[in-house]
Formats: sequence, structure tokens, C-alpha cells
Amino acid sequence: MLPMNRRHFLAATAATAFSQTAPQQEIIDIHQHTDYARRPDDVLLKHQQVMGATKTILLPAGSSYGLEVGASGNDRCMEVAKRYPDRFVFFANEVPYHPEAKQVLEKYLSQGAIGIGEQKFFLDVLSPNMTLLCDIAQHFNVPILQHFQYEKYNVNFDQFWRVLARYPKVNFIGHAQTWWANIDADQPKEPSSLYPRGKVKAGGWTDRYLRDYPNMFADLSAGSGLNAFRRDEDHARAFIDRHQDKLIYGSDCNDHIGQGPKCSGSEQIAMVRKLASPEVQKKLFSTNARRIMRL
Repeated sequence: MLPMNRRHFLAATAATAFSQTAPQQEIIDIHQHTDYARRPDDVLLKHQQVMGATKTILLPAGSSYGLEVGASGNDRCMEVAKRYPDRFVFFANEVPYHPEAKQVLEKYLSQGAIGIGEQKFFLDVLSPNMTLLCDIAQHFNVPILQHFQYEKYNVNFDQFWRVLARYPKVNFIGHAQTWWANIDADQPKEPSSLYPRGKVKAGGWTDRYLRDYPNMFADLSAGSGLNAFRRDEDHARAFIDRHQDKLIYGSDCNDHIGQGPKCSGSEQIAMVRKLASPEVQKKLFSTNARRIMRL
């Protein structure tokens, strides 16, 4: 038998320790990346264990850009998920205007991927490339996780209702700065900050998309999701209550520890526990994810 290298030894040790400690609460993390800012696999395993995630969805970068964080692609995510099947599952991804996008997405969806994303590319949501993604998602009956960022990724956010209406059988999961800034009805169309502060007036685009479209869901991850809850806790409690069947926990942090102020994933877990009842926490941490994905 060949000897284990250090990375595989530490990863196996972390996985064994995790399996011997029964978690108090199921937490499905729908947003993590392999090689995130060069983070090794054993550190990712330990991070998820310390944070409390019992199952994690790995989101690949596709063939280009690395999602701006050095994240690796489909093969790496699939390899890690198959090495630790009790801990990880994976999505498929590709740059939607890549000439082989359709073939790549169909290949990995046929090999066990349970969704498409993170779609973090220079795209207009009304473009033919968006139509391509939706057609594939509808055929395979999988969700699409989208990073909305003003004038950069998945632009024309206020027109996204057209996509939701055209593809009622496709589940979409919203994420990132523009998604979370637009919980506020007073959020300007041309924002001065992607991480706005202060009180929130209910009824923004995000609020309406979640309310009006059964196929729209929200990913709580990253600093943008955490900021949306922290900036106005009274609004956050009401927002969680009215959208409790639409909100899904994700971490999306490149932290190495899994706890403390630099770990937005653990900080968001704490916020959910502070703002929601145990029954609603269960929906956000696991039930909603299981309902819209093959978990």
C-alpha cells in the first residue's frame, strides 16, 4: 500500500474525528469552493467540521476566471465529493458563453452534479446565454445559483422577473451583493456601496422576487448575506419569518478556522440562531436545501 501524503492524512483524520462526534443540528452548507484562495483540502474539511456543516455543496469555477477567488473547476469538485461522499456533493459549472458550455454542463450533470453554479460571469440575465443555462437546468431538473453584482455579474437584476416567469419549473438561488442590497425598497439603482448600512425598508426587488415567484430562493452566504441581517435586525427577523421557506444557508468563506469574526459562515449561523426560532432554523439550515436539491 502506498503511504498517505500529509494532505490526505490530515483530511482523513479530520473526517474521522467529525464522524465520531454526533452533530447537534444538521447544517447543509450550499456554498463552498475547492482551492478557495489556495486553501488545502484538509483545511477545508476541518473548517467545515468546526463550523458545524454536516453536508457541503462544492461550487466549481468552470474553465476560466476561478470565480475571482482562485476556485478550481468541475473535476476537482467532483474528485473531492467522491473521495468524501458523506461530507460533500457538487454542482456543475461553465462560463455560459464558452463554445462548449452545453457539453460541459451536461457531462457533469450526468455524472452526479446536483445543480449549476456558482454562475459568476459577465452576463446579462436577458441574454441567449441565460436561456441556454435555463434550458439545461430545466432538462436535468436542477437549480441554478447566481451571483448578482451591479454592472459586473448577472446584470439587469430588475429584469430578472422575466426569467423567473419564463422558467417556472427551474429553481433559482440568488446570492451576493446586488441580491442582498435589494432587500431594501430604498436601494438606489446606481448604488454608492455594495454593502449598504442602516435601516431597511421592506419591499425591494429581492423581497418581491422571493414573495412573488415560487421558484426563487436565497443563499445566505458571504459578507453580503451577513450584512443584510446585521444592518437591521428588526427587519431581518421579519424577513426570515415571511421567507422562511425560501432561505438556504451557505458559508462562502475562505477562512481557515471555521469560527471567529473572520469566518462569515459561522457568524451567519450565529445570526440565524439569534433571529429565528428552532423550527425556522431547521428550514434555513437543512429542510429548504433538501427540498429543492437531490439530498
